[in-house]
Parts: sequence; structure tokens; C-alpha cells
Amino acid sequence: MPLPKSLDSSVQPLGKATQFAEDIQEIITQAPFFDQLETAEIKLLCEFMDCYTIRRGGLLIREGDAGDFLLIILTGTVNVIKNREDGGRRIIATVGPGATVGEMAIVDNGARFASCIANEEVDFAVLDRDSLNAILHQYPQLGNKLLLMLLALMAKRLRETGIRLVPHLGEAIV
Repeated sequence: MPLPKSLDSSVQPLGKATQFAEDIQEIITQAPFFDQLETAEIKLLCEFMDCYTIRRGGLLIREGDAGDFLLIILTGTVNVIKNREDGGRRIIATVGPGATVGEMAIVDNGARFASCIANEEVDFAVLDRDSLNAILHQYPQLGNKLLLMLLALMAKRLRETGIRLVPHLGEAIV
């Protein structure tokens, strides 16, 4: 898989994820998002991903860019940053090993919602839309499981956002 064009030029390839399958399994099985995957499914998923590293301060995802891939953070931490209307920026989350970022774009092909910047050297795996489609065709059980996991993750984040927004809403219209 070629390096996604929107990734920062400081990204360095590490190789196919299959080379790191045992490490990846150890990392992601501790993350709630991946808890439904069996060992064999994780190894199979690795066949469809490549791994990369980026230095501290490197840009993983730029808000507003087109995107067709998600990232699985393997080492280090990443700030998820949203541009504000006043020109400022706000950290909306900090994620670490086992977390995914960029999942909305792999599903809807929309512009990136936020930027992701490495807080330190970060290793990560990339799953792009073409690879997800290949999984769906070649391994439909795994593909469907991944899609349901993505939907559950996005629903969880939407609920959390709604809970945070409720105190800021005006009076209800009945």
C-alpha cells in the first residue's frame, strides 16, 4: 500500500503490519475498540495494513483534507485538534496505543473533522478504504465485524458529544 498522500513528509515506512503482528495484537487487544477480534482475525487484518513512524510534532491528519484511511496508534500519543472559528485551536482529545483516528473519513469519504499531531515519536498502522473493501470481499465475516465495530465507535463518540453539548443548548421547544 503506498503512503497516503496527505500524511506529513516526516512519516517513515516501517513495513507490512504482518511483520509486527504479535506486537500489534498485544497493543490492540487492550483497546476496547478491538476487544471483539480473535487472534486469527487480528493477524488477518495485519495483512491489509502497513506500519509507519512519525517524529514528535508530525502531522498525521490535517483538518479539512480528504481522507480514505484510518490510523491505529501503536506507540506514543497523539493530540486530536479542532480549529475554532476565532482562528484558535483546541485539543479535543489525546489518544494513545490501541486508539483509532480518522475512522469517519474511511466510512463517509468526507473531509477530515480534526487534525492529529504526534506528541512524541508515534508508530501507527494504516487501514485504507481499498483494503477495507478487500477485507469485505475476501473475508466478509471479518469485514462485517470491522464495520460494526466502526459504527459502534462512532455512535459512542456521538453520544459523548451530545452529553457534552446538552448543558450549552438553549431552552427546549416543545
